[in-house]
Amino acid sequence: MLNDRHMDAVFQALAHESRRHMLDIVKEEPGIGVGALAAAFDVSRIAVMKHLAVLEEAGLIVSEKDGRTRRLYFNAAPIQMIHDRWTTDYSAYWAGQMTRIKYLAEARDADSNTESANKKRGRKK
Repeated sequence: MLNDRHMDAVFQALAHESRRHMLDIVKEEPGIGVGALAAAFDVSRIAVMKHLAVLEEAGLIVSEKDGRTRRLYFNAAPIQMIHDRWTTDYSAYWAGQMTRIKYLAEARDADSNTESANKKRGRKK
């Protein structure tokens, strides 16, 4: 179980947009090098390293030395532990169902907006 101090570190790490984007990249590209990750951002390598330090302190990133390269891996365990603290199996099921409905409604709305825009363009011709 996460203690409050560790949980605060996870929430702090997730609070910054750049760090969330870094987690997305590392999740999609397990083992990505620090240099390759830094190249995806418009800030200095030092700034990226500071963000990585926050993510590592929170346990969300695990780094492994591979020669001269540091390989980065996403660790979802701290997020899962926070989720588990406030949900039960029953509530997790219904939260998942509500999320699915939300995504379906958003997709339908996006399709409707696209269709409406296409009809408007057709009228102007």
